[in-house]
Amino acid sequence: MADNDPSLWHGTTILAVRKNGRVAIAGDGQVSLGHTVIKGTARKVRRLAGGTVIAGFAGATADAFALFERLEAKLEQYPGQLARAAVEMAKEWRTDRYLRRLEAMMAVADASTSLTLTGVGDVLEPDDGLIGIGSGGGYALSAARALLPLEGMDAEMIARRSLEIASEICVYTNNNIVIEAMDAEV
Repeated sequence: MADNDPSLWHGTTILAVRKNGRVAIAGDGQVSLGHTVIKGTARKVRRLAGGTVIAGFAGATADAFALFERLEAKLEQYPGQLARAAVEMAKEWRTDRYLRRLEAMMAVADASTSLTLTGVGDVLEPDDGLIGIGSGGGYALSAARALLPLEGMDAEMIARRSLEIASEICVYTNNNIVIEAMDAEV
């Protein structure tokens, strides 16, 4: 298996939820090195493009910061066009010799679009408005799918509860949860 095989990536949980005119991206705070917790309060979710885009990363921290910077530059080049900026960044990510070695994935969202970005050039928009990445991404995604149809639960509530559930299952996920949310198009 290649070093950039997503099945080998672990160390975080990021979940994007889009529901009833809101979009939220949540991430846990655990940074692991092998089987050791190095930090429990990392901030893996942040706002970009003057607050109009929310992004969360899973993977190597330094690589994720490099990708945040690249995406921010593309968002400046294509203001208000998250999908185009993501595609342009993914093209660079896939073809640039340095970027190809980066081990990270991103979940990004603006008012109208949620996307998963990968190092193999994927720019994927989910059918159901949910994205789960990282070692606990599958657990959080499953929980979110179960909670999504429930009345009385908004995007932030679903994101928080889903990450809490993932933190009870995945040893690389803690319950120090950071959530960024904004109004979305319905």
